[in-house]
Amino acid sequence: MKNLKYYLAAILAFSIWGTFSLVLKPLHAYSALDILFYRVFSCAILMSIISILFKRKAMKENFERFKRLQKKKRNQIIGLNIGASIFLTINWFSFIYVMNHINVRATSVAYLICPVLTTVLAYLFLRDKLETRQWFAVFLSCIGCILLSYSNLINMFYSGIIGLSYACYLISQNKNTGFDKFLTLNFHIVLSAITLLPFYPYYSGPLPTQINFYFYVEIIAIVYTIIALFLNLYALSGISSSKVGMILNLNPIIAFMLSVVVYHEPLGVIPVVAYSIILIAVIIFNSDSWFKSIGWKI
Repeated sequence: MKNLKYYLAAILAFSIWGTFSLVLKPLHAYSALDILFYRVFSCAILMSIISILFKRKAMKENFERFKRLQKKKRNQIIGLNIGASIFLTINWFSFIYVMNHINVRATSVAYLICPVLTTVLAYLFLRDKLETRQWFAVFLSCIGCILLSYSNLINMFYSGIIGLSYACYLISQNKNTGFDKFLTLNFHIVLSAITLLPFYPYYSGPLPTQINFYFYVEIIAIVYTIIALFLNLYALSGISSSKVGMILNLNPIIAFMLSVVVYHEPLGVIPVVAYSIILIAVIIFNSDSWFKSIGWKI
């Protein structure tokens, strides 16, 4: 398979994100804002250094391309990137908060429903077409969400925030094309850091003194942000976004397994049924891509 390396990149990226709880849980004593501050600041510094050292030519080309755009298009690109930075910041904060202060399972639900939310938003705002089976999958996903709301309304609320913020981020980037992906992501994170910087003196806790805090934060910044996002972008350069979206489901599946096996979160009948329905919906939704990838037609 000539595209094997792109599939492996996507599998590795989402497998990494699926184990996020292993590095976030050791930081449960710290506030979600503190973790967010240091994560974003670290990523902004590291990615900027990489861009300056290795992406100077691409930076110049992107700047020249931006200057050649019409004023209306430039304003659109600026708006898309500002919006993307806001959505990404909301997603990161809500994910960290829910992981450490609610439960791991709520974060896994978020990324089970995210592909469906993304498609519905694309239908509403980008006029993407949905097939009958995809609408059926959306219907099943809604049933699963209702069941999860019945079993734990607060968990479903937080899952919705995480999933919706990331879906909005993906939608905002649909038309943000023509520029180097790494530099675009670098811009989003730097803008996020600039936005958070004024809040740091007022909302951050005491300066962490334990080396473990910085150790885990740097792992999050390097492995779970820069490397994982780079692998994701690399995968998208070789295989379609629908196939990458299908592989995305590794993330919540791994997170769900960790919530039960490692963290022993209680598992009731209703959540099991709801998770199963959502997982079936995701499979139905992506079934066409799956069968085409192995040479079948449906």
